[in-house]
Amino acid sequence: MLRPLRILLSPPKCPLTRCCSGYVSRMRFVNRLQEDDDACAAALQNGRIFLFHSLSPLLQRTNRETFRTSALTASDLQPILKNLGSDGSLLKESVLIGCSEQNQAEFCLDVGQLDQAAVEEQCGGTFVDLRKAFFLLKGAEAPLVAKGQALLRWHQTNRFCSATGQPTQRNQAGSHRFCSSSSTTYYPQMSPVVIVLVSDGTRCLLGRQASFPRGLYSALAGFCNMGETLEEALRREVAEEVGLEVQNISYSSSQHWPFPHSSFMVACHASVSPTHSQVDVDHSELEEARWFSLDEITCALQVKAPPRRGDLPVIWLPPPHAVANRLITEWAGLQRHGKDGP
Repeated sequence: MLRPLRILLSPPKCPLTRCCSGYVSRMRFVNRLQEDDDACAAALQNGRIFLFHSLSPLLQRTNRETFRTSALTASDLQPILKNLGSDGSLLKESVLIGCSEQNQAEFCLDVGQLDQAAVEEQCGGTFVDLRKAFFLLKGAEAPLVAKGQALLRWHQTNRFCSATGQPTQRNQAGSHRFCSSSSTTYYPQMSPVVIVLVSDGTRCLLGRQASFPRGLYSALAGFCNMGETLEEALRREVAEEVGLEVQNISYSSSQHWPFPHSSFMVACHASVSPTHSQVDVDHSELEEARWFSLDEITCALQVKAPPRRGDLPVIWLPPPHAVANRLITEWAGLQRHGKDGP
């Protein structure tokens, strides 16, 4: 059975009532912007806007040769859009993604109809594919742009009502779309996915798809089928992909993942008996799957960026922002402390 959800955040450094007060006020502020078009339009004029071009976020290189997200205000962006031949209506296509700790509303906007090089020159940044951006960004920036891309993609692919075929209209915040013909309201959705790190007590099992970059391995994952529980989906996926029957399932954490099209990842640990650990890979699902020792995982965790073309082959893992990395790091830590699992 899945363990009860654990509190995963670090203990607050300030009194709990004060932290909750700030958090509650921000969440209620965001909720009001989602329900009040006029309030959202006003917040947009003073908010932070993160640009995307064909769903790739705009990043800026820092003095330390790292990258960070680049946010503009409406007053910054309006003359840029005008210089590039766009009228002011494009700004209204911004989608609300949250609120900063400084109580400033945050939005995302895709300017894919404008010339990419011209926007980059005007804004002093570079549009980077999101998969690559996940290795370049630190802290909370990667989840922020992931959420922005997911919402922008959803709006681009849900412009018409599935019942009537008529165009749907969005609210100002972009939190839903509405079909006046069928009176149907559509909300952004995520597809549930289970991701599991399987252990035989001293080793963990990782796999790779043929589409993965060379040397990249990750935990096993798959979409939940209609009517399945998470436990059932997890057991089925492991059985299908590697021919193993797992036991002792325990919950780790969850994460929104923007690939392939906005997934909700539920991460778990599971074990198999060392005497029943022979892997039988379904090559229609995976290119390869194999057991890794603690020493091998420790070396792979030290690879901080994907190897460049021409480098010697090396095993590497998903970026620190990915829940797969968290599972692997948790397992390695438990192994070092002499424990078999969470």
